[in-house]
Amino acid sequence: MLSPHEFATLMLVNDAPDQAELSGSDLEVLLGRHFVTRETLASGCQQFHLTVNGQVVLDAVTRIR
Repeated sequence: MLSPHEFATLMLVNDAPDQAELSGSDLEVLLGRHFVTRETLASGCQQFHLTVNGQVVLDAVTRIR
């Protein structure tokens, strides 16, 4: 089960994958559960993307709302 902060981070990754403030333990949990991947761009910046599993979780939460 994800915490409310982890769900919020998952939604942020979906809406704004290049946000610099995406960091911390919530993001590490999502990376560890393979809901999010991290890409290092040529500029050295990091960009995050939802995996298929991350999208499934987000879709399930959206249907509940």
